[in-house]
Amino acid sequence: MTALAPTMQAFFTDRLVRQRHASPQTVAAYRDTMRLLLAFAQDRTGTLPSELDLGQLDAELICAFLDHLQHGRGNSARTRNARLAAIRSLYRFAALRHPEHAALIGRVLAVPSKRFAQRIVTHLSAQEADTLLAAPDRSTRTGRRDHTLLLLAVQTGLRASELTGLSCGDIHLGTGAHVTCHGKGRKDRVTPLTKSTAGALRVWLTERQGAATDPLFPASTGRRLSRDALEHRLAKYAQIAASTCPSLREKHVTMHVLRHTCAIRLLHAGIDTSVIALWLGHASPATTQIYLDADLELKQRALDRTTPPGSKPGRYRPPDALLGFLQGL
Repeated sequence: MTALAPTMQAFFTDRLVRQRHASPQTVAAYRDTMRLLLAFAQDRTGTLPSELDLGQLDAELICAFLDHLQHGRGNSARTRNARLAAIRSLYRFAALRHPEHAALIGRVLAVPSKRFAQRIVTHLSAQEADTLLAAPDRSTRTGRRDHTLLLLAVQTGLRASELTGLSCGDIHLGTGAHVTCHGKGRKDRVTPLTKSTAGALRVWLTERQGAATDPLFPASTGRRLSRDALEHRLAKYAQIAASTCPSLREKHVTMHVLRHTCAIRLLHAGIDTSVIALWLGHASPATTQIYLDADLELKQRALDRTTPPGSKPGRYRPPDALLGFLQGL
């Protein structure tokens, strides 16, 4: 094998798994990036991935690969930057093992991330959220499962991976009802539950009758729901809810939109952004500032507390009667 193959294998087994204890989601994301990169390099060079050399994956090829992601595969700038971050991590690791490629590695590491416009986050109003929660058919077991899952998502703001990763033992319904989860960045988080959410979970756990280590929201096979299955079911319920709440037709409802909805609700309740950051498991409170930009109601309340300027609007007066006649036509 050439220098690339053993280096890439050691990157996953030694750097990601042993040294950094990367989460399965991180390993999977980096794996997918390398698979796409190797397939692209094979098409460009005609060399099998196992026979590629590190020198063939230079800055020019990496830039071409990033352009292919955005224009050929239709990936967003965020996805492009995430792929580039994975490649940079690999090349920083390669720099320690192959100093003879220092110049090439330096040029790859200098490839800049792509700038993009910061969009205002989408969230659901109280009416939209209530209509969505009413969409599952609670006369069926699947509908009761999905209703409980969506209610938990809106109230706690858990990520999709955190929801699907929950086990029955993660729900604590005694005094101070709460849910525990092992979230992004290998951080354990405890989130309190409202009485209505705790009540729905109590009913579901009675019906679920699972052991503490069993999935809280299992698929029909008994295994954990996948991210794709979760998003598919949410899209179905959003379509049903849109028939009675037309404003939902203008929104692309995803699990992350439910997370945004939780954050906006906390803001409306007057909760400080630093507390919301802890609630949502953000690495930095600065991440929570995006919800301040999205919350028009909060801005309106701030505007209502200010004193408006005392200026009066001007009025256009034409300099001539004939011009005034023509202006009024």
